[in-house]
Amino acid sequence: MKSDNKNKIGAEHASAFSKIEKIHPLKMLLYLAQIGIAILFLMLVFGFVRSELFLHQNSVTPFPRFFSVSSILILLSSYTISRVSKFYRQDELRKMNEYLSFTLMLALMFVLSQLAGWYELAKSGIYFKGQPFGSYIYLISALHILHLGAGIMYLVYVYLRTMYAAADPVRTLVYIRDPYRLLQLSMLSTYWHFLDGLWLALYFIFLFLF
Repeated sequence: MKSDNKNKIGAEHASAFSKIEKIHPLKMLLYLAQIGIAILFLMLVFGFVRSELFLHQNSVTPFPRFFSVSSILILLSSYTISRVSKFYRQDELRKMNEYLSFTLMLALMFVLSQLAGWYELAKSGIYFKGQPFGSYIYLISALHILHLGAGIMYLVYVYLRTMYAAADPVRTLVYIRDPYRLLQLSMLSTYWHFLDGLWLALYFIFLFLF
């Protein structure tokens, strides 16, 4: 009986390792990068929570309304980016590019709404240089925008490549038969959803502590 259990556990471990080995090296690097980003933000959130609980004195600061707008925009972008891979599998490059452009537009609107949120904070007397509470909010938001900026640049690259391929039937055929393109879209979507989830987690932490 014990031998059977050991064999079962060994088989499960072997199955787990085989799944890891099947992951593309680029995707593995992306997962590791996401772990690093998550750890960075976890440390910053810990500092923010500490500054709010022990150092922040102003308990009547209004929560920036544009941070709520940001959350709606990033949720919409999560939906539009999820449609891109579907259209690629259906060989609809023009539709795919349409949703890439929607995602790009929503991402830029998200950045603008974050900046508007900073303006609201400044109007409430919360500045980057001042209380640690305010410094952490600006820093966390700015770092998220910075990481989103990397995603936006990659999205623009995919958009331009897709637009170029969609303009010619031969290029379209080559593009949709290239497995590397699907990997690109999968990585873009994974990174985008990660940043969306990260912002929503930050949003609720901000909302709870304000």
